Amino acid sequence: MKPSRRHALAKAIQLSLLVALPGLAAAQDAAPRKDATTLDTVQVTGTRIKKAEIESQVPVQTLSRDDIERTGLTSLADIVQELTGAGSALNTKFNSSGNFGFSPNGDGIGAGSAQVDLRHLGPKRVLVLVDGMRWVNESSASGVGAATDLNTIPLAIVERIEILEDGASSLYGSDAIAGVVNIITRRNFDGGQISLNYGQYGKGDGQLQGVDLAWGFNTDRANLFLGLSYVDQDPVYSKDRGVAAFPVPGLGVETGSSATPNGRFIFTDPRCAGGTCNLTTPNGTSYPNGVRYPQDFIPFTGANRYNFARENMLLTPSKRTGAFGQFRYHFTDNVQGYVKALYNRRESVNQAAPEPIFLGLDAGTGNPWSERVTISRLNPYNPFGIDLTSEGANPNLITLARRPVEGGPRIFEQKVDTQYVAGGLEGSFDAGDRTFFWDVNAAYSRNKADQTNRGSYNIRNINIALGDPAVCAATPGCVPLNLFGGPGTITPQMLSWISPVVRDRSEQKLKTFTANFSGDLFNLWAGPLSFAAGYEYRKYEGSYSPDPITVAGYYNGTQSLPTSGSYDVNEAYVELNLPLIKEGSFGKSLDLSLAGRYSDYSTFGGQFTPKYGLRWQVADEFLLRTTYAEGFRAPSIGELYGSASRADLQLSDPCLISITGAPPTGNRANCAALGVPAGAAQANSQISVQTGGNKDLDPETARSFTAGFVYSPAWAAGVPWSEKFDFEVTYYRHSLEGAVQAIDAQTQLNLCVQTLDPLYCGGITRSSVGGISSFENKLTNLGSIKTSGWDVDFFWTLPETSLGQFKLAWQNTWVTQYDALGAAGQVQPRRPGVEVNDSAIPEWTSNATLSWKRNAWNGSWTIRHISELTETCQASALDSPYCDNHVTGENKLSPTTYHDLQLGYRFELLKGLQVTGGVNNVFDKDPPVCLSCSLNGYDASTYDIPGGRFFYVRADLRF
Repeated sequence: MKPSRRHALAKAIQLSLLVALPGLAAAQDAAPRKDATTLDTVQVTGTRIKKAEIESQVPVQTLSRDDIERTGLTSLADIVQELTGAGSALNTKFNSSGNFGFSPNGDGIGAGSAQVDLRHLGPKRVLVLVDGMRWVNESSASGVGAATDLNTIPLAIVERIEILEDGASSLYGSDAIAGVVNIITRRNFDGGQISLNYGQYGKGDGQLQGVDLAWGFNTDRANLFLGLSYVDQDPVYSKDRGVAAFPVPGLGVETGSSATPNGRFIFTDPRCAGGTCNLTTPNGTSYPNGVRYPQDFIPFTGANRYNFARENMLLTPSKRTGAFGQFRYHFTDNVQGYVKALYNRRESVNQAAPEPIFLGLDAGTGNPWSERVTISRLNPYNPFGIDLTSEGANPNLITLARRPVEGGPRIFEQKVDTQYVAGGLEGSFDAGDRTFFWDVNAAYSRNKADQTNRGSYNIRNINIALGDPAVCAATPGCVPLNLFGGPGTITPQMLSWISPVVRDRSEQKLKTFTANFSGDLFNLWAGPLSFAAGYEYRKYEGSYSPDPITVAGYYNGTQSLPTSGSYDVNEAYVELNLPLIKEGSFGKSLDLSLAGRYSDYSTFGGQFTPKYGLRWQVADEFLLRTTYAEGFRAPSIGELYGSASRADLQLSDPCLISITGAPPTGNRANCAALGVPAGAAQANSQISVQTGGNKDLDPETARSFTAGFVYSPAWAAGVPWSEKFDFEVTYYRHSLEGAVQAIDAQTQLNLCVQTLDPLYCGGITRSSVGGISSFENKLTNLGSIKTSGWDVDFFWTLPETSLGQFKLAWQNTWVTQYDALGAAGQVQPRRPGVEVNDSAIPEWTSNATLSWKRNAWNGSWTIRHISELTETCQASALDSPYCDNHVTGENKLSPTTYHDLQLGYRFELLKGLQVTGGVNNVFDKDPPVCLSCSLNGYDASTYDIPGGRFFYVRADLRF
């Protein structure tokens, strides 16, 4: 235990009379005070602003069931990722497996999962609650994640979503640095409901089908809700959208892979001009009877590269089946108990092009079975008559790159089972003239994932099959392998020897217990002093178990090793709300809130986090509010214990000729000092990077500040042109120190070449021919992240007329600052208005929704806007016609606006039949082309897919 953090306990006790919102989930059914608004997770003092949309001391955005249905979406993540304050996060538009590899966070690939980011601080800094209780972190059979997979929570069970866009560690503990997303489930439900959904894209693909069933009852003593949900989303393939059909838009196969069906063979041999051969056979040719050297070979050029993009997906298929139930029983008027349970299965698929095989000195995989290989001259398919070897004193094999299309594309199938069980007691009692509320809650949740991978290869068996035929013959099952004869010459017997079925598993568990107590202590000069206090215990367990051939180092794909770890935490909090001024010359009221939480972690010790807030009701129409909070985030299991793994990243090596022939951009003398010979060329746009966890990580610490107002003018209420009008402005600022992440890999590589500093070059090694053979990019406590901006929202309800009633909601976020520095002051590339690493920080995002209701009719028109972005064209993309400035390499991603329309009608059948139809992206607006993005030519975390006009219809029958 660190003594300085233990000292924080004394501070916590001294400040124990601090701030207050009622406990995490308990006060959901407690009888509210007349001057308070009761939410399911927090109880906040109610505002006297007339019917304001946002009435709390902190900026809370609430999405009702109507708001959810108005989107036409069937995934929680898709809905919250469209918020103006949301940042880049995984979703089903990311076809990650086989393309991205393992991130440095120890959380794997996250294939098929969908997450939420607030304020561009990352999904792992957003706390997700369900009915006020923490939800288990994601599992996708590729690591131990630090974020929540929203695809484990069926949308059909959601009553509303509350988003707290403020630092909240003092209220909720670790992870709540950027904010909290609290998902409130449906509970008070009488009768039954069946909902049917169908949709598809305008191109006729990406069909979506869904059915939801709900049933419940309420009595004087009990209520029950049961729900079943099924969603089946079909894929959209990259080949069916022009911008995604090639690796880099506008360049055809020029930036494709050098691993082709015909193969690329680079080796030193005096028979070739200059002593180095760089050969292939003509595209599409096959030599089942053996290829002849030299007559069947041609020089390898950009025209021979392989277009791997066509095999990818723009939208990955996902099938989700969920069952949920909760039951509540009132034992007395003052005591009730509840139990709830959920089971959800996600079945998702990622697909990538047939797996490439890279062998030789410049293989760049970091795997000794591919980098130390000898293709025997005795191999019956070797046409060159010499040993091709990367071993010994005189290696001659620089690169052999072959794409075995005979084995088909790589298929990654995930099955993720989520189980959740919770129960608790809630109650109240009177003491004198005061009422106090209490609750105790316990929950157990588990995510278990299995992934089956077909179409990948065993590099050890490849190595043996290419070597001495006598060794192969003595190895059971081995047959010599033909990598030279072109497509169709790898036989089923050869595939049987080199093609395993790879099975990976991961699991996360979370056990939680909470106890909360709240009420009014006594009256002060301006009103009652309210308090809340509580205790929370959590136990985290996580593991990742790759296939045994991966552990042994035989897997040809991205390498990884097992990960396992656990930790627990005990926490106590106390919160106070102090009324300072009652109605008078200084306004209607002024309240001070103070909060403090002490957290004791088994991994690093203790941490105290305070929060302070002021809420000044200046007049019935006008509210001012401000908060200051300190926060922290404890390193996750994957970040602490994540084992060595590999990521294949889109990088441009400044020391090498680019794959399109552009000259090196790095200092020539420095490149020579790094061992790069003149004329060395980069073989592929992807470079393998080794990632992994770090047991010496410290917690991240943060400071958050918000200030703003809510204005609901009386002159716009109850008048002929307006029923009510609300205007809200919030300024936010987050400062994060010791952020747990790796330095941007391209930045590290550039700084290595520029400075030769071991701080950057220490983990980078090169082969004798100049290419990068190993690249370590591991987690550290990065220097800092600072971000600030403004939220400006308008809500206008018009009076009901013969045309019906209209409501306008217009929400905007401006990001004015985002600065990230490495531990040694390295400036990271992310900032407002910039697209980098498949993510963007738009300077301005805006959503406006005009809703309408007239008798049985209802409709809405939503406009979503994303401001202009800029990116740096990689060296390989400078020649693309989409790159605006071929000299500076700057490309602009134009502002993008989407329009969504919906129309519905309610029939008087049984308890009501609601039929709704809609079109998202009415004008079929394509995303701007992204030349730096890893896949599909656009940023999948920011924009709709290309050809993204989506039609849908939904029918809801109540009975």
